[in-house]
Amino acid sequence: MKKTHYFIAVPLADEVKEKLVQWKNEVAPHFPFRTWVHQEDYHITLAFLGEASSSQRQAVCEAMAMIGKNHAPFSLTLEGIRFFGNSSAPRILWQGVKREEALFALQRDVYEACVRIGFRLDVRPFTPHITIARKWEGEKRFRLEEMRNIVEGSFDVHEIVLYQTHLDRVPKYEVIASVSLSK
Repeated sequence: MKKTHYFIAVPLADEVKEKLVQWKNEVAPHFPFRTWVHQEDYHITLAFLGEASSSQRQAVCEAMAMIGKNHAPFSLTLEGIRFFGNSSAPRILWQGVKREEALFALQRDVYEACVRIGFRLDVRPFTPHITIARKWEGEKRFRLEEMRNIVEGSFDVHEIVLYQTHLDRVPKYEVIASVSLSK
């Protein structure tokens, strides 16, 4: 039986997804990554939970409801294409966002709630990002400076979502629960 993973994230507005997919369609033929993320799967992860029992998922939904009541909607602005991994053959190509304290506060509250529920989460510092592509497979070295066209735009964050991962589907993330930010 395949393991199912869950994560909590900020979804993107449809117009931002569309801008990212237009950019991807321009650059993908020139940048051979193994996988380009489906536009419906674009998001900013707040906490990757991994496997979660039914009772843990219920506790997460309850925690999300409380968190939603304590955070007001806010805006994010796209800022720069970056990567994780080796500069000549990155693991992940991603779109960044300008630093927004409201996002970091939201992520801290989500993270702390998930730890209290019993999840063992990544301890690396939070780097908000939207994964665009995975695993460089080019014969030549990857050169970020060759990605001239950038994506610009802002979007409102008004909810957080619990997603389930389906590795055998495209798009592969399914919304399990969603909570509005309503402070």
